[in-house]
Amino acid sequence: MRKIAFLFLLISTFVLSQKTTLDQKINIITKDKKATVGISVVGFDHHFKYSKNGDLKLPMMSVFKFHIACTALDLVDHGKLSLDQKVFIKKSDLHENTWSPFRDQHPKGNMEASLREVIDYTVALSDNNLCDVLLNLIGGTKAVQQFMNSRGVKNFQIRHNEHDMALKGWDSLYENYSTVNSITEVLKKLHYGKLLSKNSTDDLIQMMLGTKTGMNKLVEQLPKNTPVAHKTGSSGKRDSILTIAENDMGIVTLPNGKQYAIAIFVSNSTETDATNCKIISDISKTVWDDFNK
Repeated sequence: MRKIAFLFLLISTFVLSQKTTLDQKINIITKDKKATVGISVVGFDHHFKYSKNGDLKLPMMSVFKFHIACTALDLVDHGKLSLDQKVFIKKSDLHENTWSPFRDQHPKGNMEASLREVIDYTVALSDNNLCDVLLNLIGGTKAVQQFMNSRGVKNFQIRHNEHDMALKGWDSLYENYSTVNSITEVLKKLHYGKLLSKNSTDDLIQMMLGTKTGMNKLVEQLPKNTPVAHKTGSSGKRDSILTIAENDMGIVTLPNGKQYAIAIFVSNSTETDATNCKIISDISKTVWDDFNK
């Protein structure tokens, strides 16, 4: 019994020391930055947890497309939708003055795409127009909220789609929020099969591994070809001064095969776009180095 107690004490001391060192390094990165930075890290294989401003409700921006995709894939799991079914994309769905790679490639619209393609555009390319097409198909923001509530996801709220946020203005961005602790918790649920079926989990992870946005955030300083299944979000600047949100979150796979979830939200920042993204990039590299000690 004494050996077990000693071993437990030794492990607890090591974990506490690891957190302290990581916290000191992260504090150096965030010191003097004119921004609120929310950070949450959860190790899947060795029960490591770290958070800073982890319970603040911060605007998600396009990170909410992860939750939308999960809701759609749950409907696939229950046979209400099929990844192979065709979705008609009307020209009127393809709004101008918003991020939409699909519109750029198919400006005339009035064509079909598979549900798999719609979800992939929504997640991997963060297409705002196809995000709203997907939302309409699955029952709107209320359906997403209900699904997340049913899975025990706390401190998450979704009220507006992409087009509504554009119409209603900057203040509406704060009404789609999450805490970073909620983000890593929902990623943990995904990892352990408590959110979707194995097939849908694998499909979503593959789409997130193919993310093309925000390459100067979580993935920037990690070793080349590191598997990072992630979803980004960005608000742009309000009045050319205030960045409401610069976000990234995802699941990182280490060289030894172990994984961790990480979410970094930079909110209400008056720093430059480059500085906001570098905060995320620097923290991501610091966490990576800490896991690889």
